[in-house]
Amino acid sequence: MRKKIYCHFCATRLTEKEWEGRLRFFCEGCNDPLYENPIPATCLVVPDDKGRVLLVKRNVDPRAGYWCLPGGFMELGETPEASALRELKEETGLSGRIGTLLGITSSPSDQYDTVIVVAYSVREYSGSPVAGDDASDVAYFGPDELPEIAFDNHAEFIRRYYAMTALNP
Repeated sequence: MRKKIYCHFCATRLTEKEWEGRLRFFCEGCNDPLYENPIPATCLVVPDDKGRVLLVKRNVDPRAGYWCLPGGFMELGETPEASALRELKEETGLSGRIGTLLGITSSPSDQYDTVIVVAYSVREYSGSPVAGDDASDVAYFGPDELPEIAFDNHAEFIRRYYAMTALNP
């Protein structure tokens, strides 16, 4: 993971300093600590009428070429629900409505250190799935035909979804 060098407000070189019981980056120019926080992301389990879930094949790193749930990073000013539905539209062309919260996890990231992922199921959706944004393919997979999933937390959310619907893989 790359380290921050300069304050994003005043461009003063950051130092490391004990602050609030931890070693943190500190800007001597602003006289403030730089709080580093997890990056929020969302993903969705989108089932079809046959009990299969929609996956997207990643065409970007990390894990390019692997399948995952539609999703991505939240933007400033978005709710997790709005972020999830925006990502669904960008990656699959589908419009949907949020169903059930499947869970919230954190996972390590080489680029961002820690990513917090909020997962939902989709209650209903419209459109025909087509790969878009950072996906090279989209396809539905049943519980017994799932490919290797790019991220452990996405695999866990799929398991949770099937457990909730009594279709355990």
